[in-house]
Amino acid sequence: MLAFLVGLLYLVSGRTVRAQDATGSRFFCSAIPAGADPSCSFDPNGNRVQSTSPVEDELRNTILQLRETILQQKETIVSQQGTMKELNSKLALCEAAAEDSAGTSRGQSSRRKDYSKNTMGDLPRDPTETIDQLGKTIQGLKGRLENLEQQQLRANTSAAAAAGAGGNAVGPLPAELRELLKHRLGALEGQLLRKVAELEAEKSQLYNETAAHRQRTESTLTSLLERITELERSNNAFKSPEDFKVSLPLRTNYLYGRIKKSLPEMYAFTVCMWLKSSASPGIGTPFSYGVPGQANEIVLIEWGNNPIELLVNDKVAQLPLSVSDGRWHHICITWTTRDGFWEAYQDGERLGTGENLAPWHPIKPGGVIILGQEQDIVGGRFDATQAFVGELSQFNMWDRVLRPVDIMGMANCSSYMPGNVVPWIDTNVEVMGGASKAALEICEDRMFES
Repeated sequence: MLAFLVGLLYLVSGRTVRAQDATGSRFFCSAIPAGADPSCSFDPNGNRVQSTSPVEDELRNTILQLRETILQQKETIVSQQGTMKELNSKLALCEAAAEDSAGTSRGQSSRRKDYSKNTMGDLPRDPTETIDQLGKTIQGLKGRLENLEQQQLRANTSAAAAAGAGGNAVGPLPAELRELLKHRLGALEGQLLRKVAELEAEKSQLYNETAAHRQRTESTLTSLLERITELERSNNAFKSPEDFKVSLPLRTNYLYGRIKKSLPEMYAFTVCMWLKSSASPGIGTPFSYGVPGQANEIVLIEWGNNPIELLVNDKVAQLPLSVSDGRWHHICITWTTRDGFWEAYQDGERLGTGENLAPWHPIKPGGVIILGQEQDIVGGRFDATQAFVGELSQFNMWDRVLRPVDIMGMANCSSYMPGNVVPWIDTNVEVMGGASKAALEICEDRMFES
């Protein structure tokens, strides 16, 4: 029985082998690595067999292009998100600027606008410059939108090329994101335009306020000018042409009086005046006469701690006068070319004489007489340290030497003699630089001093 069963198994196995040889088919089982694509070829050792088929190479290139397109789309989306954040930041700055501008307008009536505060990082202070800058910002945003659209167009073109090559394409930028970006840009542009309109209105308001302020200022100045003219007319209405004084209250190089009449050639002169000063050190220069080529033709000066000096043709004589006590004093100076003899009178009394002061020198004509300043050139280049500080009145000049009795009569107010060369007349004296003329009756004023 056992032998029969062995023979039957041998017979069945022999038929099976012959059937397989007749068909010529054989099957081999190979191990595939975990996670590998079953459609890819692997050798028995588990290594992938590289295909040399052109179709597979083309598919592989298409896949790589699609991956690159996807990465570009991701970068574009990230860039657009950054742009949206930046636009939102700009919008917040604009809103802050609008709130600050509104707060400034509400407080305008109580205080000046603080233009030193820059409410928007890139806004200038001037409204016109602000409008121009906002216009440039809008144009920049439009340019950036166009750039994004061009990038999107290039991305779509790349996707279309990839689709033509491999039959597959990555979709364009999502329409929702594109519409959102356009909406945000439109809203920002609208807000910027409203800001521009507000700035234009504010500029117009400022212009109107400035014009109104200018008109009020001009009206006030006109009123002041009319008042000054009225005061000048009232001051010029002196009781007599000689009853006025010239006031030089400050030691400057621009306050002075000017005698309109010039001198002829002279071989002798007498100068008399009333003056009042308490300036120290030195009262300065009561008067000076300069001619072309010689600015110190005739000068009376008390400078620093020096005594009062008389200069004729730039030659110097010291005078024994003292007038810096703040009271009115009458002084007279006489000079003649013969031996250069001079005399000095104070309050009618002759206090000193001398000679050899520019002897035989004639006083040159055609010069300028200045009250209150020493001339370095004819009619100008004054030195503030040499300026007269105080008041002057009844400056008269003769082309001869007056008698002592005549000088005494003028000093004690018993007589008045106008100068035959330069008389003290209102129309003959002009004041400059803030010096002023005022009515004065010198003899009455002296009585009140006593």
